Amino acid sequence: MARRERVMRMSVELPLWRALAGYRVLTMLYAIGFFATAYSGFARPWPAVAYYAVLFVWTLATLPKVTNAASCTKRFLAADLTVALTGILLTPFTDAHERVMDGGPTLPSIWTAGSVLAFAIKGGWRWAAVASTLVAVANLVERGTPARDTVHNVILVWVASIAIGYVVEVARASERTLARALEIEAATRERERLARDIHDSVLQVLAMVQRRGAVIGGEAADLGRLAGEQEVALRTLVSGGLVPVSRVSEDATEGAVVRMVEEPEGADPDRPVDLRALLAPYAGSLVNLAEPGAPVLLAPLAARELAAAVGAALDNVREHVGERARAWILVEDEPDEVIVTVRDEGPGIPDGRLAEAEGEGRLGVALSIRGRLRDLGGTAELISVPGQGTEVELKAPKNTVGTTARGKAADHE
Repeated sequence: MARRERVMRMSVELPLWRALAGYRVLTMLYAIGFFATAYSGFARPWPAVAYYAVLFVWTLATLPKVTNAASCTKRFLAADLTVALTGILLTPFTDAHERVMDGGPTLPSIWTAGSVLAFAIKGGWRWAAVASTLVAVANLVERGTPARDTVHNVILVWVASIAIGYVVEVARASERTLARALEIEAATRERERLARDIHDSVLQVLAMVQRRGAVIGGEAADLGRLAGEQEVALRTLVSGGLVPVSRVSEDATEGAVVRMVEEPEGADPDRPVDLRALLAPYAGSLVNLAEPGAPVLLAPLAARELAAAVGAALDNVREHVGERARAWILVEDEPDEVIVTVRDEGPGIPDGRLAEAEGEGRLGVALSIRGRLRDLGGTAELISVPGQGTEVELKAPKNTVGTTARGKAADHE
């Protein structure tokens, strides 16, 4: 059977990388445009022309390097910062001395901030602090004196880059936390699904073997005792379970990743199913089924889970009321939901018994009935009056296909 892997990616970094790529191009054009307008004021313009030619080619050629964290390597960051620092230190040899002392812009101008921001997005606030400090030193060397404008610009770049680096680190930690939460939720739902299946099959068989063995006696009693022990052990395992370690992407470009493998629901998982066909096998001499004359259509998963919940309710009737106990199933097809009621003629459920059974690991009602309806977005209500039997009312909305089918937009088959 074909398997389908659903991958959900969560990353706040990708928009930052896209913004950084656009920023580098725009600031490169700004620096070249400013130089063109002030060309006549440069003492030695030709070294500046050569630098801007290098800056133009470098910015465009390295655009793929600033699209994600994987491409933005340490070697590229070092080379990129070198280009910025070279332009800063080259400014006094090309521009007029008066303009340099008056606080005129350096050759790379605000393009330098893009290089520092790349450090921040890639490595966090510590990398940003190192890069911005080197830029600050280069600006002080270029001016020769710590002028007010230079110090102001240096502090501005320093604070902004460190702040962005810190935000990126916090966002990464949040993504890992969210991925872990989604992994735990997925594991919990899968454990509950397996617990329902086990309760509907294995646990019921073990309980029957235990009861029959006690009645027959002899070696069968020993076999029943062993079956009872295995039932208790299996119930404990099902009610506890294990949560797998969250799988987070090793590639920072992908952010946090949660993968869940799903089995296809059938040849046509979106085709509605008539609930009456799934409930018909439950009808018999002891179970009376009352249903509408028209089809009761539900999504495949919702119909199967609702029918399984009805089966679990009937199992409880046979186990707690007796093998010859009578039960009644009523199906109501409402405009927005389907209501299935299962009623028996037993002695009822004493107050607090369900909570006590759940504490003992007997999760038939909690998982096989209520758990199924909860996953469908519906409800399961138990009404029991001592001496007057028990009534289980199951409500399933028509506009759901179950939790395992959510998020189809994120599916990658």
